[in-house]
Amino acid sequence: MLALLREKLVEVLAAVAPLVGVVCALLLVLVDGSGVVIAQFLIGSLLVIVGMVLLFVGLDIGVLPMGRFIGAELPKQGSIALIIGVAFAMGFATTIAEPDVLVLAQQVDTASSGSIREHLVLYVIALGVAIFVAFAMARIIFGFSVLTMLAVAYASVIVLSFFTPFHFVALSYDAGSVTTGVLTAPVVIALAIGLSSVLAGRSAISDGFGILGFASIGPIIAVMIMGILLQ
Repeated sequence: MLALLREKLVEVLAAVAPLVGVVCALLLVLVDGSGVVIAQFLIGSLLVIVGMVLLFVGLDIGVLPMGRFIGAELPKQGSIALIIGVAFAMGFATTIAEPDVLVLAQQVDTASSGSIREHLVLYVIALGVAIFVAFAMARIIFGFSVLTMLAVAYASVIVLSFFTPFHFVALSYDAGSVTTGVLTAPVVIALAIGLSSVLAGRSAISDGFGILGFASIGPIIAVMIMGILLQ
């Protein structure tokens, strides 16, 4: 455990240190930040580092093994509907808890002065991810062409863009980007790799990956549809 903590600490420091250095330089040179502001930033950065280390350790020892185990065990139940249903539930649950999605939903509520409610945005995004994660798992089971599915999905996005209110178009693309965060990405990838690793004729590389790119289209379409319905 200590070795894993040290490894993750080094990784996090390497990722965060440039940001801390740049911000401190800006505070000291360009914007004339006070000592209090700099101290608050450094304390906040320290808390972020601690949180990221614990998060990544938790992912390594708990979340990723759980996803692979569930994905590998589901086919033993002999039910395609169960596999797709579990994929839907996992996609929905992880998106609801995704920090990036929560931040986006809160900002939309604030920026719209409450006219677009936080929970509405949150659940619509989660629903979009869940549906497309379920489709992606079905692709692994039945061997559908990922190129065809991506082409149809992106074509739908382009068509919907012409009918969606302009402010929802911008929101929809942001919704697609925030879903591939620290919770959704490892859970969905691990689930897909676990499933593809036990199915005959499936490759963990070609079938286990690409699922996030496909799943991120779901919230784009879902938010666009929401915008069309609300206009």
